[in-house]
Amino acid sequence: MTINKLILGDNLDILRQIEDNSVDLIYLDPPFFSNRNYEIIWGDEGEIRSFKDRWAGGIEHYIAWLKERVHEMYRVLKPTGTLFLHCDWHANAYIRVEILDKIFGLNNFINEFIWKRSSNRSSISKAARKNYDTIFFYAKSKKYTYNQLFMELSAASKELYKNKDKHGFYQTVPLLVSGKRQGETGKIWKNIDPNKQGQEGMHWVTTPAKLNEYEKQGLIYFPKNGKTPRLKYYLEQSPGVPLCEVWDDIQLVQGKERIGYPTQKPEALLKRIIEMASNEGDLVLDPFVGGGTTIAVTDQLKRSWIGIDQSVQAVKVSELRLQKQQDLFSVPFTVQLYKYDYDTLRYKNAFEFESWIVQQFGGTCNIQQRSDGGLDGKMPDNTPIQVKRSDNIGRNVIDNFKSAAERNDKKLFEKKRKESKPVGYIIAFSFGKGAVEEAARLKIKENIIIKLVTVDEIVPIAKKPTITIDVSEKSRGENGLWDLELTASGQSDAGIEFYSWDCSYDLKKGFKPSLIMDKEGRHRYQFKAGLHHIAVKVVDNDGLENIEVIKLQVNGKIKKTLL
Repeated sequence: MTINKLILGDNLDILRQIEDNSVDLIYLDPPFFSNRNYEIIWGDEGEIRSFKDRWAGGIEHYIAWLKERVHEMYRVLKPTGTLFLHCDWHANAYIRVEILDKIFGLNNFINEFIWKRSSNRSSISKAARKNYDTIFFYAKSKKYTYNQLFMELSAASKELYKNKDKHGFYQTVPLLVSGKRQGETGKIWKNIDPNKQGQEGMHWVTTPAKLNEYEKQGLIYFPKNGKTPRLKYYLEQSPGVPLCEVWDDIQLVQGKERIGYPTQKPEALLKRIIEMASNEGDLVLDPFVGGGTTIAVTDQLKRSWIGIDQSVQAVKVSELRLQKQQDLFSVPFTVQLYKYDYDTLRYKNAFEFESWIVQQFGGTCNIQQRSDGGLDGKMPDNTPIQVKRSDNIGRNVIDNFKSAAERNDKKLFEKKRKESKPVGYIIAFSFGKGAVEEAARLKIKENIIIKLVTVDEIVPIAKKPTITIDVSEKSRGENGLWDLELTASGQSDAGIEFYSWDCSYDLKKGFKPSLIMDKEGRHRYQFKAGLHHIAVKVVDNDGLENIEVIKLQVNGKIKKTLL
């Protein structure tokens, strides 16, 4: 499966297509067992359908629904891979005992992290407020990827570094520690015999030679009262506190990071998990993409990724988040939907389209772009494939392909002919009358079957939505700004899902949304006098999109023109 890919669909079906032992890290934040309708977040058909499937029964049904998915996740994990499952108090006990312990095994339970989401308290609650989530950490084997992380020092810990010299703030730590040693660390240094310090003897934390180096560097503190010297330990040397099980230093999503997704997880939380359990270049999988935080952070950290969700809006919002943060050095990604836009496919780069459609058809593409004998790929049994990124293919294409297929492998050609099986496949958007008649004649008269396949037989095709923009003035020139209301109107047979706005659009940089999700198609924005480029995207229920860009001259009069 192609990596760096967003996929619209049921994660159980998609997981079954992923190779065994291919994923380094899985983070999943499945819908919680809350049994409330607020679990419906996006509100599109895919999410509602999945919600009904989960709640056909009680907790047993929910656990069964989740368990078969975790089975597939375990299969695709590498032996060094790990899984982090995010849940809350409603079902965490069931999930651990009935799913994770049984699939991964008790011995592969690594840790249970508690994320304290907030410190807010309810004054009217009859019980302590449940303000935490559980994140279970399991490995596929004992040889798993793990990188030690540190949490920031608390204010109280930082106060210990109260001494200061030219190198900064520091505290002092013992150079002598308990335990008798016979080697170098047990020898006398500065006339101090460590074995006489304390009833059971002591030893230096390092060798006398190293202590001499520390002294030359000014890192040893000699108390004026003649007590044992101590080592200076500077605040900037401290990496922090080794990561523990309780995470109370990561707050809920705030400020610019917020995209309007109610259960959106903070980027800092996913950054911690990804850095802890993977390395650059590793493959990270999120089978419940939701608001797209996992893949957005994974992309920032230079890991590869696969993201899956049954909601059109989840996939498209995640796509927009990725577009917003990408630059010239970012790795490209693809989006797989239920339906594909005809115009995008029809006018796509020819070689890219050939490669993509051959793979969708189940074949292997020809890596040569030229001198390929008119053949663009082959099926697993080497039957040739030709792709025409055109409509109304004529008879001459059939004639030329027949000759090319026979030249390519005459034995295979004759074998297929005798077996009355296709000697080759031609893929195109549509075929003209002449091509259809010639393919029929070859089959009847010469027992040569050339299979004509239209693109929409391989992938579903639809027309992308249309869109228009209107601009109305709300206030003029106050504080040097014009307050304008932008109104987008989209049309699609599938129905409109949402709009996304970029009020500082730059063609070279691409679409970088300032407002990712707008359900109404209305956006108020304040503009300075001058020329502005405004872009709006519309997304329909099939996940297809269209973009409209306008030039807006703001200065006394508001003048709008299409770019």
